[in-house]
Amino acid sequence: MKSIRKYFPILEWLPQYKKHQLQGDLFAGITVGVMLIPQGMAYALIAGLPPVYGLYASLVPQLIYAMLGTSRQLSVAPVAMDSLLVASGVAVLATEGTEAYIHFAILLAFFMGAFQLLLGGVRLGFITNLLSRPVISGFTSAAALIIGLSQLKYLLGVDIIKSNRVYEIVANTVDKLGEVNIAPLLIGLLGIIIILLTKRISKKIPGALIVVILGTIASYGLNLHAFGVSIVKEIPGGLPAFIIPDFKLGSFGELIPLALTIAVVAFMEAYSVSKALEAKKRDHKVMPNQELIALGVSNLVGSFFQSFPVTGGFSRSAVNHQVGANTLLSSVFSVLLIGLTLLFLTPLFYHLPHAVLASIIMVAVIGLVDRKYARYLYQTDKVEFLLFIVTFLITLNLGMINGIVSGIVFSILILLYKAAYPHVAILGKVENSKEFRNIERFDNLQQWDNLLIMRVDTPYAFINIQTIKDRVLKEAELRKEKLTHIILDASSVSHVDATAIQEINALTLTLKEMGIQLVFTSVIGPVRDAFHKNWSREGTQGQMFLNTNVAVKALTGQEVELLNEHVVQVNV
Repeated sequence: MKSIRKYFPILEWLPQYKKHQLQGDLFAGITVGVMLIPQGMAYALIAGLPPVYGLYASLVPQLIYAMLGTSRQLSVAPVAMDSLLVASGVAVLATEGTEAYIHFAILLAFFMGAFQLLLGGVRLGFITNLLSRPVISGFTSAAALIIGLSQLKYLLGVDIIKSNRVYEIVANTVDKLGEVNIAPLLIGLLGIIIILLTKRISKKIPGALIVVILGTIASYGLNLHAFGVSIVKEIPGGLPAFIIPDFKLGSFGELIPLALTIAVVAFMEAYSVSKALEAKKRDHKVMPNQELIALGVSNLVGSFFQSFPVTGGFSRSAVNHQVGANTLLSSVFSVLLIGLTLLFLTPLFYHLPHAVLASIIMVAVIGLVDRKYARYLYQTDKVEFLLFIVTFLITLNLGMINGIVSGIVFSILILLYKAAYPHVAILGKVENSKEFRNIERFDNLQQWDNLLIMRVDTPYAFINIQTIKDRVLKEAELRKEKLTHIILDASSVSHVDATAIQEINALTLTLKEMGIQLVFTSVIGPVRDAFHKNWSREGTQGQMFLNTNVAVKALTGQEVELLNEHVVQVNV
């Protein structure tokens, strides 16, 4: 039973459900459902799909996540960033608006869910560590601009090229400025103003729904369609039918890499939101691998009910928390409201202007442009700021997939560079203490002509051992007239690999030929074991002291009697 509850967290919280929690869940569920109706349709437009598919994608995935998810407030449905990733990827496989395009988007949800389920099953939740915060922030900031600009066609009432490259959208928009229709522009601007005003008054007010109602009434009453205002028109009624994703479409070579990318990005987004809510609520623990499984099954099963890729949305989840959601039962109430809308209310959206949906999208993505974090990086770490800028610019100009992949590659390259060229400090003793510090950071440190004390702040590994050897030999050459011992403080060394041990053995022999002995201090157990085995095998000799202070006393003859007590000696 315990193993079943592990994979179905609903079995943990539902039996313990309290009556007083119902009011918060009901109110939160209705509020989020009201948000999701216009938001889902708007995000379907971003993905290049008919608006009704945004409602389809808000049904089954939410129900599945309610059973399997470990976050109590996460709202799983379409989100802006992933919708644009869908559009950018599927657009190269089929023409927008065609049946093939729709089926590719559904098939993409299937593969995305399969990848997330696989990653969760083999416990690879740590994969989000590949996406550093500067990469994520640069990517989402650029994606927000692309999403916002992609809605100009509805806001300006002109046919603007659909692209995930900003320069193409901007150039085409400038060319079409003479064709701008003032009616949808006024509708969109009024929509943006109303949503922002309601947010300022209270985040609990469904500004998006208010704009949808007012826009639909105005469109119907003033017959705005006759003035060139694009409207949603007929939305199919009824719940989504069960279908099997069309695997005959092929193009798996393009679809699978896209699905893997969206799977990772979507999980990263949902997990970061879940952890933020966990920190606020503190009544549950979010499990990364189970979250992957929950999102994976949500997308996988959802694809059989005409859903395109979904994940946890920040704005919806934040509202869900703010209005009092206690458990994922709130998602069930959201699903019921959307289901009722599909069954009975879709005719009411016939006259809804696309400009209103565009205004909802534009307001939603404003918060994704992370200017504060960019300033923080500039003031704190110029290298990470450069990583932010590179990811941002590549995403803007070369596309979203190229942007996120480039960001990951540059993150890894920076990590490898830092590992290959580690920080090395020459140490001296602080007066009247047992502490040793970097001579470049502290004044009046005690040093000895016959001793060189160094600390390398990294594991000894194949990627950096040659750099470490060169630095040690360089310092030894500068002091070879009087130098008798080099002490390597290994307190920062958590690991040593086979290549590093071989090179250290070679370094030991080279220094021995110079009349210098290499000794180690503060070596942790696993590293000490690795040295011991290899010194024995190679027939070399090594010397280790428990700490640098004892080593200095022993090697300078201050307390020779302590040598046998505080040194680990290996002689073969």
